[in-house]
Amino acid sequence: MKKTFDMQSSTLQFLRTLEKNNNREWFNENKTTYQEAQQDVISFVEKLIEEMVVFDEEIGKADAKKSLFRIYRDTRFSKDKSPYKTNFGASLGMGKGSQKAGYYLHIEPGKSFLAGGIYMPESSVLKEIRKEISAFGEEFLTIVEKDEFRNYFRGLSVEDKLKKVPQGFEKDDKMAEFLKLKHYIVTHPVSDEQLLNENAAKEFAKIYKAMKPLNDFLNAI
Repeated sequence: MKKTFDMQSSTLQFLRTLEKNNNREWFNENKTTYQEAQQDVISFVEKLIEEMVVFDEEIGKADAKKSLFRIYRDTRFSKDKSPYKTNFGASLGMGKGSQKAGYYLHIEPGKSFLAGGIYMPESSVLKEIRKEISAFGEEFLTIVEKDEFRNYFRGLSVEDKLKKVPQGFEKDDKMAEFLKLKHYIVTHPVSDEQLLNENAAKEFAKIYKAMKPLNDFLNAI
């Protein structure tokens, strides 16, 4: 397969077809197509890393192949027994259970997005993040209210947000609404057209660059 740096439409087509044929028999019969799609994503992530290392040297240590999540679903505790994910996900330092802020790329027809920050941190890490935000509120607000940041992101995720200020913090803390958060992540939706654009890696890197100050704040704890 010819190595290219822009995402191939065949990769999205594979995911669309997989969604309609989410069973082991079909997947095994189309294993080669899956491997080609997977390699396409790896090649794209390699190019993305090249673009991102300009503003974040740590990303240069990332391995594009190892950054990809497995396509096989863990169905042990799920009512949905479909064996495969219908997306490709790549984590550059970010993911469920990671205790450091990083970047994430989600590829799914009509539902692709870029994300950054820290997702589901352990309670001890979450408490330290909240302490830092409470103590250095002005610095945090400077990051999330910056024009470049607001141009790309509507705000931090409110998934699982608490109704009350967590224990250990004053109810009238000026950063109260941020202290109620359980994840400190931002997302930016990406259309199929943007994903397949030949300049996608360069454009995505610009968006990740806007996330970096948030990651730096979270990782300074």
